[in-house]
Amino acid sequence: MLTYETWQEPAADFEVDDTYKGALNVLKWSYSHYGNEIVYACSFGIEGIVLVDLISKVEPDATIVFLDTDVHFKETYETIDRVKEKYPSLNIVMKKPELTLEEQAAEHGDKLWETNPNKCCQIRKLQPLNETLSESEAWISGLRREQSETRKHVQFINRDDKFQSVKICPLIHWTWKDVWRYVHKNDLPYNPLHDRGYPSIGCSHCTAPAFNADDLRSGRWSGQGKTECGLHG
Repeated sequence: MLTYETWQEPAADFEVDDTYKGALNVLKWSYSHYGNEIVYACSFGIEGIVLVDLISKVEPDATIVFLDTDVHFKETYETIDRVKEKYPSLNIVMKKPELTLEEQAAEHGDKLWETNPNKCCQIRKLQPLNETLSESEAWISGLRREQSETRKHVQFINRDDKFQSVKICPLIHWTWKDVWRYVHKNDLPYNPLHDRGYPSIGCSHCTAPAFNADDLRSGRWSGQGKTECGLHG
């Protein structure tokens, strides 16, 4: 089994077909190779909806983990409920942080996302994901090369030094148009905030409509000099 400790380059080679741009081939290999030792950490944004649908074709009872920070938009939670209805066989886990919002405020001050957003992400996203990945050899992510400068060199299979795991990114060759074309063609449920100017959706306190059409993540942590929560670098 290919693990963080046994990592070799290149990890694997996949045909990039016209229909799925390699995504389905990557997923078939991933679930065949790792079995129940792989987990999909899903934010249930539009890329996540595509991946959930593709995963359901390969592994109908796959485990999908949502990092439930307790401060997501109500539309996000409603979207997850709709996804659960559409894919009842999937094991969708709502992973919460160790600290409640009240405990976090008592320990670190109120509205930590404003005073120290990196610390807030560490408590409410990074630590829960680290706990999740400690039980798996690999994880799936919806990163696309087109999303941002920090993601343009992502490979299908990556050695993840942050979490000492193998990170698999099936959608690296998909464009924003590819994602939406797939969602509409297959009539998939998705977060209605995408129709209101939110191409990238995270926690409600740290997400605003995008102000730059060329940067799909420009609405995240606006004005704070921060572009990533830390899950991907």
